[in-house]
Amino acid sequence: MTRRRKAPEILHSNKAYRWNREKYSRQRRFIDIWSFVLKLMGARWLYTKRWSYKGGISDAKKAARRKSLAIWIRETLLDLGPTFIKIGQLFSTRADLFASEFVEELSKLQDRVPAFSYEQVVAIIEQDLGKSIEELYRSFDPIPLAAASLGQVHRAQLHSGEEVVVKVQRPALKQLFEIDLQILKGITRYFQNHPEWGKGRDWIGIYEECCKILWEEIDYLNEGRNADTFRRNFRGHEWVHVPRVYWRYASPRVLTLEYMPGIKISHYDALEAAGLDRKLLAQLGARAYLHQLLDDGFFHADPHPGNIAVSPDGALIFYDFGMMGQIKPITRERLLDTFFGVAQKDGDRVVKSLIDLGALAPTDDIGPVRRSVQFMLDHFMDKPFEEQSVNAISDDLYEIAYDQPFRFPATFTFVMRAFSTLEGVGKGLDPEFNFMEVAKPFAMQLMSNGNSPDGGLLNELSRQAVQVSSTAFGLPRRIEDTLDKLERGDLRVRVRSTETDRILRRIGGVNIGTNYTLLTCAFTISSTILLVNQLYWVAGIVAIAAVVSGIALIRLMMKLDRFDRMP
Repeated sequence: MTRRRKAPEILHSNKAYRWNREKYSRQRRFIDIWSFVLKLMGARWLYTKRWSYKGGISDAKKAARRKSLAIWIRETLLDLGPTFIKIGQLFSTRADLFASEFVEELSKLQDRVPAFSYEQVVAIIEQDLGKSIEELYRSFDPIPLAAASLGQVHRAQLHSGEEVVVKVQRPALKQLFEIDLQILKGITRYFQNHPEWGKGRDWIGIYEECCKILWEEIDYLNEGRNADTFRRNFRGHEWVHVPRVYWRYASPRVLTLEYMPGIKISHYDALEAAGLDRKLLAQLGARAYLHQLLDDGFFHADPHPGNIAVSPDGALIFYDFGMMGQIKPITRERLLDTFFGVAQKDGDRVVKSLIDLGALAPTDDIGPVRRSVQFMLDHFMDKPFEEQSVNAISDDLYEIAYDQPFRFPATFTFVMRAFSTLEGVGKGLDPEFNFMEVAKPFAMQLMSNGNSPDGGLLNELSRQAVQVSSTAFGLPRRIEDTLDKLERGDLRVRVRSTETDRILRRIGGVNIGTNYTLLTCAFTISSTILLVNQLYWVAGIVAIAAVVSGIALIRLMMKLDRFDRMP
């Protein structure tokens, strides 16, 4: 077997990450991870404290602090290694959970890290495939084409002459995941039980969702199956190429794929030089994804520019099938119901369909959420469908969802991120590109449910007529049930009084003020007694405590005064 050249040392001498090793210390990881969490909690606590801002607090200063904190989080996640890089990338899709500054920084999280050694690559391949690398491949390039946090890719040639790429997983990655996820499970439980952070948040569910995605992504046999399914779905489309899998040279840590080079879809100058039509490529990218989503229900969940290339004949080439999404038929029906609600600007119908989808947590008082949804519909539906922007719509969605009982499923957030990414790529290829314009025929087909538009409209009208008749026939019974509950005392009516709330806040504040007063007096008397007995250091400490209690009392009195002046 020929080895082309020795890998340069620079690949292995970049920044020395503590996680880039074959054996991991559970105690060291525990300290590193909890140190990050505690620093993050401290930064969040300081964020709300006026005295922590030099020159006073303001919206601009709070935004600047969020930005710097987001950058620190991104850099720290990279230092913490593969588990946290991938979790950060997953959280970059959760704008319903995190502020926009954090989502923006996490979306920049790139896992371009130093490669591991060629000797380690050989050891993993030979251990998993049971043969020497010379028996498996005619030639194998020791220099990786690309290196990421989960693994790296080498070019090789089979003895039969086919050019291939070999994807090899990073050593001891499974061990690292097991350690990190066990520690994260404890952190998740802490967040779930936290009186403030756990309220209305399903942190356990998010943790389990992340675990599922992470374990699937490091199973290369699963990735190979995804690639085969994706390839079959595009079998009749010559404008899409998908590398074939060589299953004789595959294992959970090694995947051999057809070598299918192309020009990266974001290398616009190279595409121009190759004489390729950039406008057509933008259209094809959108059509390919809409076909995955609406026709197959099986889609690429991470279509960033690094995973899409263009062949010399102008066909799209897709890479990396570790993270895929799937839409079940029942989910597609519920999405259709949401789509009709949006088209009709019916906030009630949209809210109900979102609850059925699991994207909205039902609460006792759904009124504020319904008003927010209705506002969003009135806001972004004032322009024709083809003039809409995916980014604008998703920003509106996430702005309303942030800190509300919305819980977008992973599938939904992957779809929205993919749409936004493809719209950005399309505008790079063609400044006049509009994703929604390409999607319009698919949307019309969706509204007609595969039939003619008239048939779809008639079906929808007949369905609504049945709903109205059912509601009308059931109305007397519902009134009778309500009266029965009223007689039994099971009906509860909640009334909120602003004046009562103000009085209750004042009573609570007065009680706290009394405690502060008692503490200030006690510390002052104690300090005086200690000073008389010449215990100066202890007296000084107690005096400082008295001053702190006094300041807290003054701030509380000022707050109560503001409450009294409020209308």
